[in-house]
Amino acid sequence: MAKVHPDRHPDVPPSSPAAEEEEEEATSLTVWRKSLLFNCRGYTVFDGRGDLAYRVDSYDDAGADAEAVLMDPAGRPAFTVARRSRLLGLLSGQQRLIYAGEDTRRPVYAVVRRGGKATARVTPCAAAGAAYEVEGSYARRRCVVYDAERRVVVAEVRPKEAVGTDVFRLVVRPGFDVSLAMAVVVALDQLFGGRPSLLRSWSTTM
Repeated sequence: MAKVHPDRHPDVPPSSPAAEEEEEEATSLTVWRKSLLFNCRGYTVFDGRGDLAYRVDSYDDAGADAEAVLMDPAGRPAFTVARRSRLLGLLSGQQRLIYAGEDTRRPVYAVVRRGGKATARVTPCAAAGAAYEVEGSYARRRCVVYDAERRVVVAEVRPKEAVGTDVFRLVVRPGFDVSLAMAVVVALDQLFGGRPSLLRSWSTTM
């Protein structure tokens, strides 16, 4: 089977020297929709060197409704992604809230599912902060996150080799919070991703 860990060659080559330079400066992560802990749901994320960058481990069997805590390799929480009821629960299945760390009292962003060209919108819950739009198909692992005002690409989700949809690449442009980008991916996965397929083996060569 194809390798889960990162390779040095991007799946989608840059189209210009400027794009190539920006690609080199970007942060490229490999996301695996599987926890390394036994009997857990979650995600394991590797950086460009093949080292662990982030992880999500959930013992909750609620699936897409489970609260997901995005942690660094040391287990420190970066963001929490959770489903919260709004308007008597009518929209709760169409959005996810992102909280800083493990404090789920005040969300910092809301990721709302939409129709049309923009499949989702990432809106700041506080007065300050930029809004972002997601275009493309997350289910096919081909989508782009734009700054909603400047229309600048800040992150991309791309398929990786021929390993299906459980393993894919997240490319984060310079200046955008990598942890936030990964939290948005977790939210999109809960909204659009469905259940993981069965990946029974993977390469341990790093």
